[in-house]
Amino acid sequence: MSYKGFDLEGRVAVVVGGTSGIGQTIGRGLAEAGADVISTGRRAELVDAAAQEIEAFGRRTLRICSDVLDRSSLQMLLDAAVAEFGKVDILVNAAGRTKRTPFLEVEDKEWNDILDTNLNGAYRVCQVFGRHMVGRKYGRIINIASLTSFLGMHEVAAYAASKSGLAGLTRTLAIEWARYGVCVNAIAPGVFRTALNDKLLDGPRGQELLLRTPMKRFGKVEELIGSAIFLASEAASFVTGTILMVDGGFLSSGVNQ
Repeated sequence: MSYKGFDLEGRVAVVVGGTSGIGQTIGRGLAEAGADVISTGRRAELVDAAAQEIEAFGRRTLRICSDVLDRSSLQMLLDAAVAEFGKVDILVNAAGRTKRTPFLEVEDKEWNDILDTNLNGAYRVCQVFGRHMVGRKYGRIINIASLTSFLGMHEVAAYAASKSGLAGLTRTLAIEWARYGVCVNAIAPGVFRTALNDKLLDGPRGQELLLRTPMKRFGKVEELIGSAIFLASEAASFVTGTILMVDGGFLSSGVNQ
């Protein structure tokens, strides 16, 4: 008899920041595992393209734009999902931005823009959807953390501050909402090639990151799907407040040569 704990049939997922990169890939993976998935972002053409991918798996979806800077758009997203599907079981926070700048040259706008997307955006999304989940006494929230949630990296102070804050937010919400059946966890990807870091990985910094990764390669975004399905499923019903590393051994690494 096969184990059914990873089956997401009948579940409804919302992936915020789900129209590109890691979020888009996780949305496809949740659909393949059986969930109906709403992948949302700011650009209508990308929302439509993501919806077509979900529908190709025979799953239901909605075409709704949202912006993590705009709480009203997130509330409209939740309301539309509940009106269509009756609930939201799974939330993935994947919206993010970064920029490499020496700290002494970081201006207020750059700092605030990065924190407002990566950390304050997650605060808004978790508050809007968390209220629904707490009320239902069921939910699975998956935030996207980072290696910089745990260690420093050169010239990305704002990004590191936002992702360190996101790790703390994940743990705190897990404690507050455990009694309501809402599990809050995060995935911390190692070095994965995405549109956010493509140029960086082609330079000297990419080579240093490879040197520090025991598997000696960058991750493929598809390799994040299994951890997302696990955290979204009943297989992880007693897992909360955890940040799951998917990093090719990066954080465990000492001397590699």
